[in-house]
Parts: sequence; C-alpha cells; structure tokens
Amino acid sequence: MAEYSALSLLKNALTGNRDWKPAWRKPDPKPSYDVIVVGGGGHGLSTAYYLAKEHGITNVAVVEKGWLGSGNVGRNTTIVRSNYLYPQSIRFYEHSMRLWENLSHDLNYNVMFSQRGILNLAHTPAQFDDYARRGNAMRHGGGDAELLNPDQIARLYPGLDVSASARFPVVGGLLQPKAGTARHDAVAWGYARGADRRGVDIIENCEVTGFLRDGDRITGVTTSRGEIRAAKVAVAVAGSTGHVMKLAGIDKLPIESHLLQAFVSESLKPILPGVITWGGGHLYVSQSDKGGLVFGGDLDGYNSYAQRGNLPLVEEVMSELLAMFPAFARVRLLRSWGGVMDMSMDGSPIITTGPLPGMYLNCGWCYGGFKATPASGWCFAHTIARDEPHEINAPFTLDRFHRGILIDEKGQGPTPKLH
Repeated sequence: MAEYSALSLLKNALTGNRDWKPAWRKPDPKPSYDVIVVGGGGHGLSTAYYLAKEHGITNVAVVEKGWLGSGNVGRNTTIVRSNYLYPQSIRFYEHSMRLWENLSHDLNYNVMFSQRGILNLAHTPAQFDDYARRGNAMRHGGGDAELLNPDQIARLYPGLDVSASARFPVVGGLLQPKAGTARHDAVAWGYARGADRRGVDIIENCEVTGFLRDGDRITGVTTSRGEIRAAKVAVAVAGSTGHVMKLAGIDKLPIESHLLQAFVSESLKPILPGVITWGGGHLYVSQSDKGGLVFGGDLDGYNSYAQRGNLPLVEEVMSELLAMFPAFARVRLLRSWGGVMDMSMDGSPIITTGPLPGMYLNCGWCYGGFKATPASGWCFAHTIARDEPHEINAPFTLDRFHRGILIDEKGQGPTPKLH
C-alpha cells in the first residue's frame, strides 16, 4: 500500500490517525558519508532525492542550519514556468516542467501542481514584438506559447481594464498554458520524505561552520553538531552562498545576495484564473487555492542577507498591482515575507563542479529558483555522481564567466539587481 493512497487514508482515519509514519527521520549525523549536501532547501533536498533515485547513491547527508522549509523554498510566490528566450534556458526549464508534471506521482506526495497558465502583458508594440520573438523561440524549443490580443485577454481576465483609456493600455500578451503554480512547502516535504525513504539522512538544526580540507581538496564539514567527512561536498544554500563559500576560502563569486519580498491578501472569490504579469513594471500575481492573492515585484534594491523588507518597495508593488487591477484597492493585505536571492551577474544559474576539488556548487537562481527545483536537483545530482555536468546544465557551469559565454536573458549586463 502506498503511504498516502486512498486506502491508507481510510485505514488511518478509522484508527484515529495514530499510526502515521513520520515524514522523515531525525537521525544524528554519522562520522562520514559518500556525499554531504549543504542546504536543506528545495534544491538541496531534490539533489539528495535524485542522487538516490537516479544514481543509487544513498549514503548521503543533507545538513540544514534551520528547519526544512524555513528558507527560500517556503519564501516565494509558487510560480512554475519555462517561458525563456535562449535555447540553453529553454532546454533546462522545459526539462524542469516535465519533471513537475509527474512530480506528485513520482514522490507519492501531492505538491498541488496546477497548470493554470501564465500571461505576460505587453503595453507597447515593441514589447509585444519582443514577446512574439520569445514565444517563437519557446515553440521552436518544444515549449508552448500563444500570443493573445486584447479581446482574448479580456475574456480570460474580466477584471482587467484593456480599454484604450487604461493608464497602461494592453496591446497584447504572451500566454504559456503549461505554466502554473505549486504548493511550495509541499515540494520541500515531498522531496524530504522521498529522500528519507531511500536512505538519505536529513539533519536539521545543523549549521556548517567550516570545511575540512586535505590540501586544496574538501573532505568534509565542521558543523554545530560536530565534524562530518565525505568524499564529495555539495553546496546549495541560495542567498547564503557567499557566506558559506567564504568558510571554504572562496572570497569572490559572480553573485550578490538581495532581498525579495512577497505578499498574500485576504481570501477572495475566484477572480484570477492563472498567473498574470504586468509589463509596465515588474509585478506578478496569482490566486491561491484558498483565495488569497499571491504577488510580488522587484528586489528591494540593495544587498542584504535579511528575510524582511522595507516599506518603499511595499508601496511600489501595491501601486503596480492597483495599476493593473484598480478593483483590488479595497482588498486587505494579510501577510508578507522576504527571501534572500542569490543574483548572478547574467541572471542565469550556476550548477557546477568546483570551485575546489571535492566540492560542487549550485547557486545564482535570481528570481527563478522555485520553478527550477526539480531540474536543478536532477542536474546537480548528475554533476555530483558523474563529476561532470549533464548536457542540459553544461552551459551553466562557473567557467562561463571566465570564458565570457554569458546567458543574459534580459540583456542587462553584469548588474545583478536588474536581472
């Protein structure tokens, strides 16, 4: 019987729900492992899961300084999409989309993946032309994309003002029907349970305080719960990458840490059928299954390791939301949170061997870490197991910054806060 089958739900309901097995164990760290994954967020947990599932490497420890779900995997707007322009990005994020589509079945855990579509609004003819170019690239790369005119957009989003008198007139939009949302904390719990069932030790409240070395080679970590040795040490700590890598003596990386806020409103009747983004600035909003509007905008605009934001950015995001949907002016804000983004110099991620022998690095996810969770873990597991990148993540290695082969989707150059 599968753990979360209808039959098991009925059986446990009839027995007072006293016999549920904990979703994952609480083991003490062993002296050594084949692989240590530093960071128990979505990317670290999915890496451990795919190391066990795809490569048979089960002597793995995931060490997390807090509790599972306390980092960026639980601090995002839950959007999943693969609407990119460049072929390297399309291949990677389409692979992630395919993993998303089967993820609940694969994990035997409902991550509530809902393919409700994402619509990018265009407010100028030039922006619409740019969307047409991106849509054609997506379809050429095997993805899905549709250009919509204002009448089609009005039928899809009746609350949106698409009239010529709108403050920011809508001239069209790019729809990706396969995109959507997933419940972010369920993704963490599902991967944690899946990895645990395959033998991975998930060690919470275990902060890495240093790295063990034999010459240049990394041979383990020192933690708040003692030393742990391993043949391979992988780092997937998102916005804390600079801090953790400095413990290994790496002072310079092509990333910066920035704060990104997200917001949830009170529950409303169904009004938004999918995810919609505003092209007049940077605003993305969807409606959760509980009815709350889930939305966000730009970074706070300065480097930070904080998980809380400031009011000027709150005001900016709210004004953009109301520019798109004036009817939301009387909706009350329920809560907000902040996540620490690891912004790379070209806006694309880094999944690589190195930069030291025995070490592997996964970082630079900018705004897009959550949607990439399955492919990030899948590719990072391959890179760790084979000591070389898979062809899907081969363009995203660290040495692209040395060779000048950047993947700059937005064309913003080396200004991380603009990607």
